[in-house]
Amino acid sequence: MFELKGYRQPVLVSSIDGVGTKLKIADAMDRHDTVGQDLVNHCVNDILTCGAEPLFLLDYIAMGKLSPDKVESVVKGMSSACKESNCALIGGETAEMPGLYAIGDYDLAACIIGVVEKENIIDGTSISAGDIAIGLASNGLHTNGYSLARKVLGDTPEAIRKFHPELGKTVGEALLETHICYLNRLKYSLALIKGMAHVTGGGLPGNVPRILPDSVTARFDSSKWDVPYIFKLIQEKGEVDVKEMYHVFNMGIGMVVFCSPENVSKIIEQVPGAKVIGDVIKQAGNSRVIIEQAGVISGGNT
Repeated sequence: MFELKGYRQPVLVSSIDGVGTKLKIADAMDRHDTVGQDLVNHCVNDILTCGAEPLFLLDYIAMGKLSPDKVESVVKGMSSACKESNCALIGGETAEMPGLYAIGDYDLAACIIGVVEKENIIDGTSISAGDIAIGLASNGLHTNGYSLARKVLGDTPEAIRKFHPELGKTVGEALLETHICYLNRLKYSLALIKGMAHVTGGGLPGNVPRILPDSVTARFDSSKWDVPYIFKLIQEKGEVDVKEMYHVFNMGIGMVVFCSPENVSKIIEQVPGAKVIGDVIKQAGNSRVIIEQAGVISGGNT
């Protein structure tokens, strides 16, 4: 149960997601607290794009054979992330299904409920040509693209525990970097924001069109931000085309914020690490997203 109070016209915002095959990396590293944080932070970011703050979260953990230590570690990570976002972890379900999951395997998902005053909903409808795109950096894959990453880099303990000088850590440590939560950075700037895109599976081309009016195109300059080395490693080792990289991974940008030109300096000042990475132009043909320097063009809403 959750008692909702203190709002005039509350609009509930919900999202449900999982961690995906990042769990395979966690299993090979025998470290399970970070995926709990990933789960919460991913869900919080999803509802943040509407201007909502989280209220509560329900989790679901399924295993082939119940491992109390593993469950405790996962829930510890979720609890830590919920505390950071002032979100209540009010319940969940733990299922043991040996007929469906192999011994040692597990799956993880959560449903989050947040709230926003109706008058403060952020939906992107006011985005227009001339507006500015501000990016917030990611620290790696977050929770998407792990099937391709595992295929290229491997997911055995031997492969991911190998130290990589350019990463400054093991491959596994780089792949387990916790999905960044942007709530506390952005919550004081929400009134200045016209639209937001949480860059998850599908990258910039797959997520940004969701909040753009049909009459405009978002144009990004990939030279304006640093791409974490883990992406370069995947691209080089897997001989992955750059366009495919941008369609699968976040490529260093975890959240995109759109605002009027007059509010850019305020947001940059208020939000740590925020930087201008592009702008909004009148729709260029069928293109909804253009990434200059990378040669990526996305057509149509996704």
